[in-house]
Amino acid sequence: MTETRLVIFDVDGTLVDSQRDILAAMAAAFGAEGLAMPPRERVLSGVGLSLPETFLRLAGEQGPDTRARMIASYCSAYAGLRQANGAGSSPFYPGAREMLERLAGEPFTLLAVATGKSRRGLDGLVEAHGLEGLFHSRQTADDHPSKPNPAMIRAALDETGVAAHRAVMVGDTRFDTDMARAAGIASIGVGWGYQPAAGLGADRIIHDWAGLMPALDELTETIS
Repeated sequence: MTETRLVIFDVDGTLVDSQRDILAAMAAAFGAEGLAMPPRERVLSGVGLSLPETFLRLAGEQGPDTRARMIASYCSAYAGLRQANGAGSSPFYPGAREMLERLAGEPFTLLAVATGKSRRGLDGLVEAHGLEGLFHSRQTADDHPSKPNPAMIRAALDETGVAAHRAVMVGDTRFDTDMARAAGIASIGVGWGYQPAAGLGADRIIHDWAGLMPALDELTETIS
């Protein structure tokens, strides 16, 4: 009998490409304070962190009250874009939904999410894409310290009862792979996200979804 395994996914830059709305909401946040937004690459390189960590990184020279207003402006703008665009606000990368459904159909595989999104943001995405019931554990920045702290992964392991050696984190940033390492689980980096694959430090790198299953089987020692 095959031991249950857990596949934990990052969201933005891994499953969905939400950069258009991220950049638009960030422009709104900086614009509301009369500030110039940092370059696109700098903004996207921090996707995955919690919003307080993101704005400390991007606007650390501003005071805490200003950053708090910027976070509120960002959340308001992002929520408005999501409401206006629905699933189009964060479209799946090609093949992502099909891979999720394939994995969800395996009797020995559980799926989870560990994301820098807020609970509200993740719930909105799940609803827009009709993903209710797909993930057995949904961990967000509202309930845990920011990545790369391993708290989200440890909570997912506790919630599902899966052993660390049977769990894998799939993400597009160094925050994801460092979080996985700190939690004692394996990591798979994707080559299409918001940080260059060469710098992820993952146990395996894939460049399309077809490469995920072999990497998962190898890292979790699955016997077919």
